[in-house]
Amino acid sequence: MKKARVFTYLALAVLHASFAGAQGADAAAPGEVIVEPPTINALGLEWPLQGDANRNAAVTIGYRRKGTEAWHTGLPLLRIGGEETKYLALDFTAPGMFAGSLFDLQPDTTYEIALKISDPDGVTGAVERRVEARTRAVPRPAPDGRTFHVYPQGYQGEKQQPAYTGLLAAFNLGASHSDWFNAFNPRVKPGDVIVVHAGLYKDTRYRYGSGIGTLFDGTYYLTASGTAERPIVIRAAGDGPVVFDGDGNAVLFDVTAASHLYFEGLTFRNTDVAILAGRKRIIGSEGLTVRRSRFEDVGVGITTDWSGSRNFYIADNIFIGRQIPDHLMGWIGRTWQSFADFPVPLKSNAAVKVYGSGHVVEHNEVSHFHDGIDHATYGNPDLDAGGNVIRDRMPVSIDIVGNDIRDVDDNCIEADGAMSNIRILRNRCFNHAHRVLSAQPVLGGPAYFIGNLVYHAPEGGSLKLTANSSGIVVYHNTFVGEAHDMGPVSNLHFRNNLMLGQGAFAEIFTVDTFTNYSSSDYNGFRPNPGAKDAFGWNSPAAGVLADYTKDRVARRFASLKEYSAATGQDKHSIQIDYSDFVRVSAPDPKDPRRFYAPEEFDFALVSKSRAVDAGVVLPNVNDGFTGKAPDLGAFERGKPMPSYGPRKE
Repeated sequence: MKKARVFTYLALAVLHASFAGAQGADAAAPGEVIVEPPTINALGLEWPLQGDANRNAAVTIGYRRKGTEAWHTGLPLLRIGGEETKYLALDFTAPGMFAGSLFDLQPDTTYEIALKISDPDGVTGAVERRVEARTRAVPRPAPDGRTFHVYPQGYQGEKQQPAYTGLLAAFNLGASHSDWFNAFNPRVKPGDVIVVHAGLYKDTRYRYGSGIGTLFDGTYYLTASGTAERPIVIRAAGDGPVVFDGDGNAVLFDVTAASHLYFEGLTFRNTDVAILAGRKRIIGSEGLTVRRSRFEDVGVGITTDWSGSRNFYIADNIFIGRQIPDHLMGWIGRTWQSFADFPVPLKSNAAVKVYGSGHVVEHNEVSHFHDGIDHATYGNPDLDAGGNVIRDRMPVSIDIVGNDIRDVDDNCIEADGAMSNIRILRNRCFNHAHRVLSAQPVLGGPAYFIGNLVYHAPEGGSLKLTANSSGIVVYHNTFVGEAHDMGPVSNLHFRNNLMLGQGAFAEIFTVDTFTNYSSSDYNGFRPNPGAKDAFGWNSPAAGVLADYTKDRVARRFASLKEYSAATGQDKHSIQIDYSDFVRVSAPDPKDPRRFYAPEEFDFALVSKSRAVDAGVVLPNVNDGFTGKAPDLGAFERGKPMPSYGPRKE
């Protein structure tokens, strides 16, 4: 029987040891383990480190639910430290540490975690640390809060009591469409529920004295906070559509001064920003929940760029932007310049854009925006008076999972500006005018791109790993679209991916890296036929771990065999084709504007595909594979396909 291959970062130790001998500075000196803000299904960890100058230390991780006996193996933590990001307004050097995540955990559950460090050059202090951490619960309304009923203007039917006309009259002690609009203090308290009944909530904001309280700017300013256990809930009654129409205003809901608000079952439309939850260096919200709602004809769905924003839960929503509804068009690039409607105007920026920590953005459907779901670029992380990054203002531990994002003018998902443990898992990205998955940049990492599906990216291909990004982990993705011109980056790792050329660019896979400890292996490639240079790997000169000042050694190759032999990368990788799938063909390069429907394709591997059982074991990532070894790509034969977009109740 073929023995499954198991990948750990220990596998890189041989490479690292060739760069430096055993010196005093090479011994590892770990500090105390830091547990990042938990999400619902994941935990992020950092283990600060001094020493290990030759980068041959490694950390393994085990975990179990508290109270159970069986331990499980996690993905080894990623070695980080010294990677430089100097780009535009950014000037950041990653601190020394190991960092990483545990994936697909149970909500509201305590886990015991055991970390163990090894280093051929020695370890100062204890080699093992144990910590406990608890995942967050899915936000729920409190069972015993007061209930208030809201009806639209002109409602003539029977009303449940207590009843109010318009949302602000219930949320506050009153509402006035006059100079008194801001005179009423909040009525609601933690745990209260506002039930909004069917109808159109569109204020006559320009007509003094005749509306329901959003005078002139049409914005609902909500300024009362709930708690994590007792959010203030605003939900649809279930008696028909509840539509909040901004009448073309700038911001429909401003929740920057309120935390732990919970919206469910509502429609937000006809506004530039549907929910504003934070402004950089000014104010922002925590614990915002938005579920099973609809956003249409909006410029931005939900946004915060306040570094103190944390623990948002944005799930099972539909976001429809204002961009071109019937064909794809880019804002820059040679692919689009010959078309009459180039460049596409920016009418809708992003469905969701967040900054901060602990956010979960999962199972949303997004279409017709410039970007799909973004982490805000922001700039350098916030510093205290001593020049240290403020711990509770770090952009860490964020999950973007199971979203269905299509027909977008630029990127599907951006990890831009994040620091560590941003997890982009099992998303479906169809029809993106420019590079699909972006890290421009990630500051240190790890940023995980795992199990994502990309199809049709005419200008730039599947990945945008640029701007001196670092700590990028790319596992088990299926990319129909070149992964080329990536860099300069640092500390970049590919495993178990499928990458298929679509003819947009000659190269299928080219990397430009500052670090000789970047790595790639166990992938499947479909080069574009006849390409002179199908593969490329630029890195520092041999014998140098990292170099941020000198030009990298440029290398280009016509074949996978030549590339692997010359660089030592992708020694176990294979060549595949579209025939390896049940029903997949390349996008038509003559018609880049076409929208493809996911239902046209079946990305499951055929039984005779070389990609079956061709992968390496990645603990806590491909556990439970069905064959002799994991399959390459996003989908394991014999396992159910992932669920994309809003889930059923």
